[in-house]
Amino acid sequence: MTHKKQHSLLNRADEAGQVLKKHLEEENIVRIISHNDADGLSAAGVVASTITQEKGQFHVTIVPRLREHFLKKLLKERYKLFFFCDMGSAYLEDISRLKGDVIIADHHQPMEFETKENITHVNPHLFGVDGSREVSASGVTYLTVRGMEKQSLAGMALAGAFGDMQYYDGFLGINQMIVDEGLEAGTVEIHQDLKITSKTEEPLYKALAYTFNPPLPGLSGDMEGSMAFLEKIGLSYGIKFSDLGNEERDILKEELIRINPQIFSDTYSNPHERPSLRNIEDFSRVLDACGKNKKYGLAMGLCLGEKGDALDVSLDLQRKYRDTILKGVEWIKREGSTTLDHVQYIYTEDKVRKSVMGTIAGISLSIGLLDANTPLLALSRMDNLIKVSGRTTVATVQAGVDLGKALHDASQSFGGKGGGHDIAAGAVIPYKEMDNFLNLVDEIISSQLV
Repeated sequence: MTHKKQHSLLNRADEAGQVLKKHLEEENIVRIISHNDADGLSAAGVVASTITQEKGQFHVTIVPRLREHFLKKLLKERYKLFFFCDMGSAYLEDISRLKGDVIIADHHQPMEFETKENITHVNPHLFGVDGSREVSASGVTYLTVRGMEKQSLAGMALAGAFGDMQYYDGFLGINQMIVDEGLEAGTVEIHQDLKITSKTEEPLYKALAYTFNPPLPGLSGDMEGSMAFLEKIGLSYGIKFSDLGNEERDILKEELIRINPQIFSDTYSNPHERPSLRNIEDFSRVLDACGKNKKYGLAMGLCLGEKGDALDVSLDLQRKYRDTILKGVEWIKREGSTTLDHVQYIYTEDKVRKSVMGTIAGISLSIGLLDANTPLLALSRMDNLIKVSGRTTVATVQAGVDLGKALHDASQSFGGKGGGHDIAAGAVIPYKEMDNFLNLVDEIISSQLV
């Protein structure tokens, strides 16, 4: 049955690929609209790279969500093909009014709407495939172009899967198929290694403090803790991993495995990528930093292989972004969360902290700063609105929690909008309804756990 579902999804993706190919042959400029996180940027990178390789042209816009005013602006545009990545499935009615052909490559829960002939809708949920774990938006986008011999883009598709937390000690379903195609094409390599973040770029103590997946309790998010750990095992904390001798690497490996055995496992790399971006997880994190800082052109430049200063600028941006995350983690350590019966929440009006609330929410659960058994809502005040980022764990999802449904249903009750995946979701609601919203989400989660 699973194979049949995947086959149906692949057939739909092939249909979308034929639509794209037709427009490229007609030399039409492709209008790309994508989300601003690592998955959305990877997805836009996949389609933009395809178009570039085919000597075509595109116009790309990266947005945090499809706002009404932006959709109205698109209605006035006269492109022959609109390509939505990592968004669109919840806005089918609005998108159906566009004048040209439309491809939607998304993995969020779709709205119920009879799709019009001009829309080719590629979404795993339409075929019973789990879009939360088995394929990300960049993976769906990859499926639409793979018929054009684009296996070289498998690594970029996997970057989006890492960004959307779809790697759990391995990949599943379509993601694993993409891995296999990348391996066969020689554009993806897998080897066992320490999964330390940016270990070729940063001093060892920083690399350990920046490592959140897998989590290293006592080290992740803690510069001083990382320094003390390295001094205790007799290693210089200022040295880079690449400068360690074999014996020193063995000591580090042995001690880190004691903290979390998952720290030594499969690492995925693209051998054709620049050294700093060769590790696919690191590439995903760089894109995420670009997205969080609204440097979308920089992210697209990296996806398209841009040389020059782009890489140095993006790595510097990532360092600043990580420092903001570490400050956010320290804030969580000081303030903790407010707990209701079945959910907990954190709230901020701080301008800098707002940009990383979802990230530090996920980190706080993974490294045990907050109760991992209780779904966490990160609330950011935006004038008269509240932006909500919900995070939970695989264990709570397995217990019945679906944050995407909970935030969708609760936000609609107060004139807001929300949705996403069972493990990670978001919403926007009126500020005045914040307490009522929290109480309703609490009730909904309670009913899901019965």
